[in-house]
Amino acid sequence: MKLIWFCVILIFGFFCWLMLRITLQYLPIDTDVAFLRIKQEYIGMGHYRVAFFAHVFSAILTLIAGFTQFSTPLRRQYPNLHRYSGWVYAVNVLFVAGPSGLVIGIYANGGWSSQLAFCLLAVLWMIFTGLAIWNIRRGDIPAHRRWMIRSFALTLSAITLRAWKFAIVAAFEPRPMEVYRLVAWLGWVLNLVVAECWIRIIKKY
Repeated sequence: MKLIWFCVILIFGFFCWLMLRITLQYLPIDTDVAFLRIKQEYIGMGHYRVAFFAHVFSAILTLIAGFTQFSTPLRRQYPNLHRYSGWVYAVNVLFVAGPSGLVIGIYANGGWSSQLAFCLLAVLWMIFTGLAIWNIRRGDIPAHRRWMIRSFALTLSAITLRAWKFAIVAAFEPRPMEVYRLVAWLGWVLNLVVAECWIRIIKKY
C-alpha cells in the first residue's frame, strides 16, 4: 500500500510540475504568450483578464491543498494541517478558482458545446465543494468525504484535460477545435465517473 501511495504521489508531483511550468509562462504578467495568443479578442476585457490570471495562478494551490485531504497518515498525525489546507482549498475554489473558471468558460473556444462544458464544470465544482464544507460543519464526515472526492475529481480536470488532449492528438491528429470540444467534456466527466465508482467501493468497506 505504501508503494502504491508513493507512486501516486510521484505521478501527481510530476503533473503538478508540468502545471507549474505552464503557470510560469505568464510571469511576469504577459498577455501575449502561450494560450493567450489565441484569446487576444478577449484579453482586452478587464474582467476576462482578471479571471484568467486568477484562475491560472490559483491552479497549483488548489491541486496541492486538495491532494493533502486524502492522506490518511497526514489526517491522523496532523489534523490541524488537514483542517487548514482544507479551508485553503475550499476558499480558493469557492471564491477564486471557481468563479474565475466560470468567467473563462463563457468565452471558451469551440462554441456553445465547450462553453457549456466549462461553465458546468465551474458550477458543479463550487457546488460540490460547498456541500463538502456544509457537511463537515454539521458533523457528517462520510458525506463530507464523498463530496470532497467529487470536488477533487473536478479539480483534477486541470491535469486530465491536458492528458486527454495530448493522447487524442497523438493518436488521431484531429482538427484543433474538434479536440477542444471533446476534451472540454472528457476532461472532467470521466473523472466524475471514476469518483462515483470509488465512492461506491468505499461504502462497501
